[in-house]
Amino acid sequence: MTGATVAARRVLPPALTARRRARYLLERNVLVYRRSWVIVVSGFFEPLFYLFGVGVGIGRLVGDVTGPGGQPVAYAAYVAPALLAASAMNGAVYESTLNIFFKLRYAKVYDAILATPVGPRDIAVGEIVWCQLRGLLYATGFLAVMVALGLVPSPLGVLALPGAVLIGFAFGGVGMAATTWMRSWQDFDLVQLVTLPLFLFSATFFPLEVYPAALRPFVQLSPLYHGVAMLRSLTLGTVDAALLGHVAFLVAMAVVGGVVAGRRVEHLLRT
Repeated sequence: MTGATVAARRVLPPALTARRRARYLLERNVLVYRRSWVIVVSGFFEPLFYLFGVGVGIGRLVGDVTGPGGQPVAYAAYVAPALLAASAMNGAVYESTLNIFFKLRYAKVYDAILATPVGPRDIAVGEIVWCQLRGLLYATGFLAVMVALGLVPSPLGVLALPGAVLIGFAFGGVGMAATTWMRSWQDFDLVQLVTLPLFLFSATFFPLEVYPAALRPFVQLSPLYHGVAMLRSLTLGTVDAALLGHVAFLVAMAVVGGVVAGRRVEHLLRT
């Protein structure tokens, strides 16, 4: 170990010098799930069923709709990026709530991990990143299906993949932070109470203009709305300045959620 490294560890906060230890938690999760790969892969099918049932099935009845920028697009191409965004949200939320709660409150996995050099904030970072690795797997498969069905008319659609990961980071950080306040399994009813309205009323299945004017500002406060609008503009190739606003909203949400989650996990595991 060099003198510069020793000096950095003495001067800088541990959270800044030891973040690389979060990779050990990722390795643990990979080892745990290597024999349960069916559980991991199963998350890919839910949005796929929605795509065929709603996007393709109902799309036959609806026909073309007015997409971003006023251009007509097939209903399936309009709904598909929204389902990709909703899949990223659901995957991140359920991974960062149910699984984290079990490890934190019942299995006491994190208490055992603290006996190693891995710290509480390393645990928070590692778990949030693990959520996104699973989300990246789902998003890659779903986007491949969209391309195969001709639902990505713009080459910018490739950017929907990192966009889905950003949505997952935003909801994963907030989900993990919320989990630290949960006391029992009954609290997870509140998770469904939040995610279901977001899924239905974030311009997922119909344009924002369909809502009454008085309700549109409330829809635009939905984090999922920003994710849907971002992915839809990328896959349809209707990129404008509003895209930066959607990205900034999700980045801010991810940062705040991650910071709060780290502090709450540290507080719970140190007391």
